[in-house]
Amino acid sequence: MAKKAATADFRDIINNINRGNYAKVYLLMGDEDYYIDRVVEALEGCVVPEDEKDFNSTVYYGADVDVKQVISRAQQFPLMSERQLVMLKEAQAMERAKTNLELLVPYVKHANSTTVLVIAFKGDSLALTSQLVKAVQSEGGVVFKSDRLKDYQLNGPLADYCQEKNIRIDNKSLDLLCEYIGSPLSKLFGEVDKLIVAAGSNGSITPELIESVIGISKEYNSFELVKKLSIRDYAGAMRIVEYFARNPKQNPGVMVVATLFNYFSKLFIASIAKDKSDVGLMNELELRNSYSLTDYKNGIRNYKAGAIDGIIHAIRAQDVMSKGVGSTQNEYDLLKELIFKIFTLR
Repeated sequence: MAKKAATADFRDIINNINRGNYAKVYLLMGDEDYYIDRVVEALEGCVVPEDEKDFNSTVYYGADVDVKQVISRAQQFPLMSERQLVMLKEAQAMERAKTNLELLVPYVKHANSTTVLVIAFKGDSLALTSQLVKAVQSEGGVVFKSDRLKDYQLNGPLADYCQEKNIRIDNKSLDLLCEYIGSPLSKLFGEVDKLIVAAGSNGSITPELIESVIGISKEYNSFELVKKLSIRDYAGAMRIVEYFARNPKQNPGVMVVATLFNYFSKLFIASIAKDKSDVGLMNELELRNSYSLTDYKNGIRNYKAGAIDGIIHAIRAQDVMSKGVGSTQNEYDLLKELIFKIFTLR
């Protein structure tokens, strides 16, 4: 059964479902659909045997049903079976959804022990202070909040997904996919599925495969730009920016600038860190692996803390100008100027 916490953990939920430890009520909500869909699929696959689904598995959709119908079905008993599954999908499509879902509170407090009720509310979340959330928690149900991940949080879930699919992937490929595909996870994993098919059995996802299948260059990308900047290779950095300007759809300036800001912000932290050993820097910068550590070590050697501070200010100014404030230049001309400033600030 679910633990009484603010929200349950995805892995705990899936593990309990696979073990046959079902809660009476699951409230799934948030703007990252992928994990909600995974929980729904797990419940659909486990709660009711395939040959009993016609009688003991009911799916409603928010746009076509009211809460009273859902409650009425949940209060019934399964037909010649241990339990039934009642699902309310796309609950957010109900009229005045957040208000009407509160009508489930009395049922939740006296839930049918032979019913597994699932409410999937996508694109938003109920407040953790809502009566329904409190009732589900207090009665031992599952409240799961699936938040959209930031791009810098995607490496871990992507690595886990590849492991689950038995496909090898190197760190550079992880970074490329997370940077250029980004969230939501359904979009990111969809591109990975294409790569898995292209890689074949016992294959690997590599930068070369990504370039051939998806079109993300293994040589001209934000991470390679950071490498050029870290070793102060001005000509190499400008070649990459020129490539960006010729391929704006794959390399939007705002993403490039965000990568540069992230790098130099962490580089400033690294430059003033007391422990500059590999382990010390990885802990200080919260790096998941040592793949990018070389870029920071090179940066420490090539940029003083005062210069890094000036570069961060220049990046912020460039970001403002790229939005049309104080400049009419296009974002790639501004990016070229920014690269020049990075190499001249001392």
